[in-house]
Amino acid sequence: MSGHGAPDQQPMDCSDLRVAVVAASWHTQVMDGLLAGAQRALDAHQVTDATVVRVPGTFELPVVAQAVAGQGYDALVALGVVIRGGTPHFEYVCSAATDGLTRVALDHTVPVGFGVLTCDTEQQALDRAGLEGSSEDKGWEATAAALATARTLTDLRA
Repeated sequence: MSGHGAPDQQPMDCSDLRVAVVAASWHTQVMDGLLAGAQRALDAHQVTDATVVRVPGTFELPVVAQAVAGQGYDALVALGVVIRGGTPHFEYVCSAATDGLTRVALDHTVPVGFGVLTCDTEQQALDRAGLEGSSEDKGWEATAAALATARTLTDLRA
Protein backbone atom coordinates (compact mmCIF):
# COMPACT_ATOMS: atom_id res chain seq x y z
CA MET A 1 0.00 0.00 0.00
CA SER A 2 1.38 3.42 -0.90
CA GLY A 3 0.65 4.83 2.57
CA HIS A 4 3.26 2.53 4.17
CA GLY A 5 6.05 4.52 5.78
CA ALA A 6 4.12 7.80 6.06
CA PRO A 7 5.39 10.14 8.81
CA ASP A 8 3.45 10.45 12.04
CA GLN A 9 2.70 14.13 11.63
CA GLN A 10 0.56 15.71 14.31
CA PRO A 11 -1.70 18.67 13.45
CA MET A 12 -0.28 22.07 14.38
CA ASP A 13 -1.75 25.53 14.68
CA CYS A 14 -1.90 27.00 11.17
CA SER A 15 -4.66 29.49 11.91
CA ASP A 16 -2.47 32.34 10.67
CA LEU A 17 -1.98 30.82 7.20
CA ARG A 18 -3.94 31.70 4.06
CA VAL A 19 -4.80 28.45 2.29
CA ALA A 20 -6.49 27.67 -1.01
CA VAL A 21 -7.71 24.32 -2.28
CA VAL A 22 -7.98 23.87 -6.05
CA ALA A 23 -10.04 20.79 -6.88
CA ALA A 24 -11.07 19.07 -10.08
CA SER A 25 -14.66 18.09 -10.76
CA TRP A 26 -14.37 14.77 -12.59
CA HIS A 27 -15.18 11.56 -10.63
CA THR A 28 -17.59 13.14 -8.17
CA GLN A 29 -17.50 10.47 -5.47
CA VAL A 30 -13.70 10.43 -5.35
CA MET A 31 -13.48 14.22 -5.41
CA ASP A 32 -16.07 14.55 -2.65
CA GLY A 33 -13.91 12.25 -0.52
CA LEU A 34 -10.70 14.17 -1.29
CA LEU A 35 -12.35 17.50 -0.48
CA ALA A 36 -13.79 16.14 2.76
CA GLY A 37 -10.35 14.86 3.76
CA ALA A 38 -8.81 18.24 2.97
CA GLN A 39 -11.45 19.94 5.10
CA ARG A 40 -10.81 17.55 8.00
CA ALA A 41 -7.10 18.39 7.81
CA LEU A 42 -7.81 22.13 7.63
CA ASP A 43 -10.04 21.85 10.69
CA ALA A 44 -7.43 19.82 12.61
CA HIS A 45 -4.79 22.44 11.78
CA GLN A 46 -7.14 25.27 12.84
CA VAL A 47 -7.49 26.81 9.38
CA THR A 48 -10.97 28.30 9.43
CA ASP A 49 -11.26 30.25 6.20
CA ALA A 50 -9.71 28.34 3.30
CA THR A 51 -10.67 29.27 -0.24
CA VAL A 52 -11.96 26.42 -2.42
CA VAL A 53 -11.82 26.78 -6.19
CA ARG A 54 -13.25 24.12 -8.52
CA VAL A 55 -11.92 23.45 -12.01
CA PRO A 56 -13.25 21.11 -14.71
CA GLY A 57 -10.51 18.47 -14.49
CA THR A 58 -7.03 17.60 -13.34
CA PHE A 59 -5.43 19.10 -16.45
CA GLU A 60 -6.75 22.53 -15.41
CA LEU A 61 -5.29 22.42 -11.89
CA PRO A 62 -1.90 24.04 -12.70
CA VAL A 63 -3.17 27.12 -14.48
CA VAL A 64 -5.68 27.93 -11.76
CA ALA A 65 -3.16 27.10 -9.02
CA GLN A 66 -0.75 29.51 -10.74
CA ALA A 67 -3.35 32.29 -10.64
CA VAL A 68 -4.26 31.55 -7.02
CA ALA A 69 -0.62 31.40 -5.93
CA GLY A 70 -0.14 34.95 -7.14
CA GLN A 71 -2.77 36.16 -4.65
CA GLY A 72 -0.63 35.78 -1.54
CA TYR A 73 -1.64 32.37 -0.25
CA ASP A 74 0.74 30.60 2.13
CA ALA A 75 -0.24 27.13 0.95
CA LEU A 76 -2.16 25.53 -1.88
CA VAL A 77 -3.68 22.09 -2.12
CA ALA A 78 -4.34 20.55 -5.53
CA LEU A 79 -6.88 17.72 -5.64
CA GLY A 80 -7.71 15.63 -8.67
CA VAL A 81 -7.97 12.13 -10.02
CA VAL A 82 -6.91 10.54 -13.27
CA ILE A 83 -7.89 6.94 -13.97
CA ARG A 84 -5.97 5.02 -16.60
CA GLY A 85 -7.85 4.22 -19.77
CA GLY A 86 -6.87 2.59 -23.02
CA THR A 87 -5.15 5.63 -24.56
CA PRO A 88 -2.06 7.73 -23.74
CA HIS A 89 -4.38 10.43 -22.31
CA PHE A 90 -3.54 9.21 -18.78
CA GLU A 91 0.18 9.84 -19.20
CA TYR A 92 -0.34 13.27 -20.76
CA VAL A 93 -2.68 14.53 -18.06
CA CYS A 94 -0.63 13.10 -15.19
CA SER A 95 2.59 14.56 -16.56
CA ALA A 96 1.05 17.96 -17.26
CA ALA A 97 -0.51 18.17 -13.79
CA THR A 98 2.65 17.07 -12.00
CA ASP A 99 4.98 19.32 -13.98
CA GLY A 100 2.60 22.28 -13.83
CA LEU A 101 1.99 22.07 -10.08
CA THR A 102 5.72 21.69 -9.42
CA ARG A 103 6.32 24.82 -11.47
CA VAL A 104 3.70 26.72 -9.46
CA ALA A 105 5.37 25.73 -6.20
CA LEU A 106 8.83 26.72 -7.37
CA ASP A 107 7.84 29.89 -9.24
CA HIS A 108 5.90 31.24 -6.24
CA THR A 109 7.81 29.58 -3.39
CA VAL A 110 4.50 28.31 -2.07
CA PRO A 111 3.90 24.70 -1.06
CA VAL A 112 1.42 22.83 -3.22
CA GLY A 113 -0.01 19.75 -1.54
CA PHE A 114 -0.17 17.16 -4.30
CA GLY A 115 -3.48 15.38 -3.87
CA VAL A 116 -3.75 14.12 -7.43
CA LEU A 117 -4.62 10.45 -7.54
CA THR A 118 -3.14 8.64 -10.53
CA CYS A 119 -4.79 5.24 -10.50
CA ASP A 120 -5.21 2.25 -12.75
CA THR A 121 -8.80 1.65 -11.64
CA GLU A 122 -11.69 3.51 -10.08
CA GLN A 123 -11.49 1.17 -7.08
CA GLN A 124 -7.91 2.26 -6.42
CA ALA A 125 -9.09 5.87 -6.44
CA LEU A 126 -11.94 5.08 -4.06
CA ASP A 127 -9.49 3.28 -1.75
CA ARG A 128 -7.40 6.47 -1.49
CA ALA A 129 -10.21 9.04 -1.37
CA GLY A 130 -10.77 9.11 2.39
CA LEU A 131 -14.30 7.78 2.10
CA GLU A 132 -15.83 5.44 4.65
CA GLY A 133 -14.08 2.14 4.04
CA SER A 134 -11.12 3.73 2.21
CA SER A 135 -7.68 2.55 3.26
CA GLU A 136 -6.09 5.98 2.75
CA ASP A 137 -7.06 9.65 2.93
CA LYS A 138 -5.01 11.49 0.30
CA GLY A 139 -7.03 14.71 0.71
CA TRP A 140 -5.93 14.85 4.35
CA GLU A 141 -2.35 13.87 3.50
CA ALA A 142 -1.91 16.47 0.76
CA THR A 143 -3.36 19.20 2.94
CA ALA A 144 -1.30 18.27 5.99
CA ALA A 145 1.86 18.20 3.86
CA ALA A 146 1.15 21.64 2.39
CA LEU A 147 0.47 23.09 5.84
CA ALA A 148 3.59 21.58 7.40
CA THR A 149 5.69 22.90 4.52
CA ALA A 150 4.08 26.34 4.76
CA ARG A 151 4.87 26.40 8.48
CA THR A 152 8.49 25.48 7.70
CA LEU A 153 8.75 28.26 5.12
CA THR A 154 7.20 30.76 7.52
CA ASP A 155 9.71 29.79 10.21
CA LEU A 156 12.62 30.08 7.76
CA ARG A 157 11.54 33.58 6.75
CA ALA A 158 11.25 34.77 10.36
